[in-house]
Amino acid sequence: SIFHHSQVETIHGPVRTQNSSWFRYTPREKRLIVFGSYPNTNPWGVAFDDWGNHVASHPIFANAFHATNPPYPEQHPAATGLPAYSGTCGHDFVDFPFWPEEMRGGFIKARYKPTNKIEFHKWLRKEDHYEEEFVFDLIFSTNLSFIPVDVGFGPRGDFYVCDWYNPVKGHMQYSLRDPRRDRTSGRIWRIVPKGATLQESPKIAEATIPELLENLKRSESKIRAWTRRELSWRDPAEVSKALDVWVAGLDPSDPRFRHHQVEAMWVARWNGELQSSLTDGLLKCEVPEARAAAVRQMRHENPDKAILGALADAATDPDAHVRMEAVIVASYLGTDGALEAILPVFEMPMGDHLRYAARCALNSEALRPAVNAKESSPILSAFFKSWDKKKDKPLVSKANAKDAAFDAQPDLKTVRIGCLPERMLYDTTSFTVSPGQPVKLVLSNPDATQHNLVIGKPGSVEELGLAGNEMAKDPSGLSRNFIPESDKILHHTKLVDPGSSETLRFTAPKEPGTYPYLCTFPGHWILMKGEMHVK
Repeated sequence: SIFHHSQVETIHGPVRTQNSSWFRYTPREKRLIVFGSYPNTNPWGVAFDDWGNHVASHPIFANAFHATNPPYPEQHPAATGLPAYSGTCGHDFVDFPFWPEEMRGGFIKARYKPTNKIEFHKWLRKEDHYEEEFVFDLIFSTNLSFIPVDVGFGPRGDFYVCDWYNPVKGHMQYSLRDPRRDRTSGRIWRIVPKGATLQESPKIAEATIPELLENLKRSESKIRAWTRRELSWRDPAEVSKALDVWVAGLDPSDPRFRHHQVEAMWVARWNGELQSSLTDGLLKCEVPEARAAAVRQMRHENPDKAILGALADAATDPDAHVRMEAVIVASYLGTDGALEAILPVFEMPMGDHLRYAARCALNSEALRPAVNAKESSPILSAFFKSWDKKKDKPLVSKANAKDAAFDAQPDLKTVRIGCLPERMLYDTTSFTVSPGQPVKLVLSNPDATQHNLVIGKPGSVEELGLAGNEMAKDPSGLSRNFIPESDKILHHTKLVDPGSSETLRFTAPKEPGTYPYLCTFPGHWILMKGEMHVK
């Protein structure tokens, strides 16, 4: 991701994007592809799971965001309701065999905001996406100078944490000028399971091509990735010849047989060739993850009759992950035939992730001409109508009978405050009420980060803000909505999730004055605050 506006000159022409995007560079072709631009700050914490699914934190299941971009400087629509957050800077999957069995298949991530910790999550397959499930903290630090910014496994299975170790966290101008900012030191933490023996480093740099191919059967995704990279540096003709022999010798009874074939497909792609028979077999195989991985490779093919036929088959696949890959492929091929091939997807059930991927594919610069030419299609018209209906649905909180009675008071003051996306600001920084007046305050959060709203006594903004910062040291801070224990607090919301809202009902103080309100999520209060004037 490159923030704000990017223009990268390539031999194929400039590649432009606004704000964050994903970039994919193919060294052999010197080709740069940009995709996944939507209203957010940074993608954060990039990793890939066993089947090549893209894992981040903004968004979490990044595969759904792989459609190519709309015309510069447009972005794809906001992904309201899809899990995403900032404040993490690294992921890595646990797949070394001597790590605890209950951790293998999950992943470890570094979180530096609002709390400073190293988390372990499960990675769970759902109907049209994967989602994380927090299990425990590997490290939780009450020292806010501990700022983990990257994590990763070493070749022997030891786990490393890169710790920025700085008393000043932030990149605002005042943060950069702060005299406490440490510009010279940092720490590396090394973690090994208790009682474990590290395994031997894999043979990669000095390995023969057949030995490297055998590495692709290993359980450790990091070792397989290093191996694929090494193979990309070897003689392409020799790799191709050895790969054919290796694939022919795979055992169909091996539980990982289809995964070994996917690894071979990836090596062939790195080698600049398409293993047609291998890919065709994977497209029709019994493992949906393998079928999805094979469909993903169509992004880089010419949209000939065979490819469009395979794309049409993928569009009717019983697995939603495969259908998602199909609609995304259409945004790369960008032809009338590609659009026609994926139309069946829009007549089948769609979860939120598949729906978002489909909307972005139709919005892409490559596919938009074909979409415009087919704008009268009943299938597409129905999809756009349902998308607009969902998009325009207001953020509301349910009211009970007591709330309804409160709202029926004739002198009720209704105040609506929103969180400006990616700005760390409320959209309303002051409002006025009368002493003792009933107030209905609606806090809506279209931002990608949780926020709350705390109303305090006059002059308490700094005290409450700093108290919120201190809660970053407390493992229970999040579950307590980062609301400090203080007699200076008059009223408060809970933490409001992205795409949600909460309504706060209270009676204004009888004493005239200026009452501050602020977000006490650690670090937010410096910018995210306002004033309630009682007069």
